[in-house]
Amino acid sequence: MTNPGIERIGQIALVVHDLPRAVGFYQGTLGLQLLFQVPPKMAFFDCAGVRLMLSLPEKAEFDHPSSILYFKVPDIQHAYRMMKDRGAAFEGEPHLVAKLETHDLWLAFFKDPDLNFLALMSEVRRT
Repeated sequence: MTNPGIERIGQIALVVHDLPRAVGFYQGTLGLQLLFQVPPKMAFFDCAGVRLMLSLPEKAEFDHPSSILYFKVPDIQHAYRMMKDRGAAFEGEPHLVAKLETHDLWLAFFKDPDLNFLALMSEVRRT
């Protein structure tokens, strides 16, 4: 065997500082399904089969913003407007990043209440 057998991402962890506020953002603003909570430190969401764990930092070295999570959406303009109306703090409007062979790549960056950078991503097919 040439690889260790990794199939997919099983879980992504994000550090938050106010768990109830974070749960409200990920459930209410982003519309993710809350799977379960382990009060007072953790909450777990489903994002199209990938589990997202929000947790208070266990140690000082874990207390920092995360890598950027890119949430793929079919219509970035619609998702942007809906999430902005729900209070998402976008850095700017959706913008074209790359014209690829079969589609255009669009992104829109925003932050959660704990200042973790997140993004909407849409691969728009050309007709």
